[in-house]
Amino acid sequence: MKGNIVIGQSGGPTAVINSSVAGVYAAAKKLGVKKIYGMVHGIQGFLQDNLCDLDEYLADEAGLELLKRTPSAFLGSCRFKMPKIEGHEATYEKVFEIMEKHDIECLFYAGGNDSMDTVKMLSDYAAAHGKPQRFMGVPKTIDNDLPITDHCPGYGSAAKYIATSMKEIIRDNESFGVEKPTITIVEIMGRHAGWLTAAAALSKGEDCSGPDAVYMPEVTFDMDRFMEKVKHLAATKSSVVIAVSEGVALADGRFVCELGNASDFVDAFGHKQLSGCAATLANKVAAETGLKTRAIEFSTLQRAATHLASLTDINEAFQVGYDAVMAAEEGKTGMMITLNRNGDDPYQCGTSAYDIHAIANVERGVPSEWITEDGCGLTEEYIKYARPLIMGELTPLFINGMPRHLVRKKG
Repeated sequence: MKGNIVIGQSGGPTAVINSSVAGVYAAAKKLGVKKIYGMVHGIQGFLQDNLCDLDEYLADEAGLELLKRTPSAFLGSCRFKMPKIEGHEATYEKVFEIMEKHDIECLFYAGGNDSMDTVKMLSDYAAAHGKPQRFMGVPKTIDNDLPITDHCPGYGSAAKYIATSMKEIIRDNESFGVEKPTITIVEIMGRHAGWLTAAAALSKGEDCSGPDAVYMPEVTFDMDRFMEKVKHLAATKSSVVIAVSEGVALADGRFVCELGNASDFVDAFGHKQLSGCAATLANKVAAETGLKTRAIEFSTLQRAATHLASLTDINEAFQVGYDAVMAAEEGKTGMMITLNRNGDDPYQCGTSAYDIHAIANVERGVPSEWITEDGCGLTEEYIKYARPLIMGELTPLFINGMPRHLVRKKG
């Protein structure tokens, strides 16, 4: 690779997205790339020519290892939607102007569905206008909803945090052996895909009964059936813990969270802010049963818990970044690196580069055959799929009792 490269991060951060930056950096250094730039706040910052030199932070092994242990987006993220090409050619030309200014040969973008759309549009524009620059997608999303790839970097660590936290919540809820149980409802991210909520089922084991019900957006939410389930559980158990996705919706299309005090905020991609589902359901249960209820919302905790990250996830996030550079070195563009499972016993996973057009703006939900017939549980097939993704740990570097993070200089 004769020119320089740039790597950006976009969308919701994960516990391991920085490992992908480390992978890109390590591969580029191996190839002898002169300058490895980071976009400050994704493509939005790039359009403002806001870049940093990654050598300043990652030139030694200590920097790379600390980056792997740092949550959130080290480079800064954004939720900026590239406009349609027609009528906005000046925006696209600005991207190439900045690439030429810094002699950037290839742009790598780590993100989910919307970020892959940015890769698609930039690579399409380059192809249509004879531009030599290349564009590669690096998968990232705790939602695990990108198609083609077996799973997405970021999901394993979020799943590990969710399962661990659910186990701790269940243990806490079971500690009060009172006549009437406390109904605890835990809200989990994921929007239209139930992968994260499904991870609550991983808490079940020899020392934990697991959640009493798991509600995902792949199944239409029926309020009457939900209340019947809660009342039955309350009558037969001394502790009830339920996992529910932020994106569960009624038959008429309304999100359950919209029945309460949901926010009207909509981001640049037209996504509603989904929050308050657990509180809405807990309030309804309390009003109809008189039972004590508790609503817990993991919110950003589930994507920021690098102290509980999966080592498998960290390694795979590094690998997709590394292999994206190697694919670009081969001349590939307009593609995303996918994870391809080659075995479960032992677990083995490789990578390949796949056409971005089959991936951008496509959401993959939990397969219906992995959801139990009653619509509120997971089968053993899901457990077999997800269990390897949460395996292993990488101990944080503790300083004065707190984990140390790598922090980018502001400015």
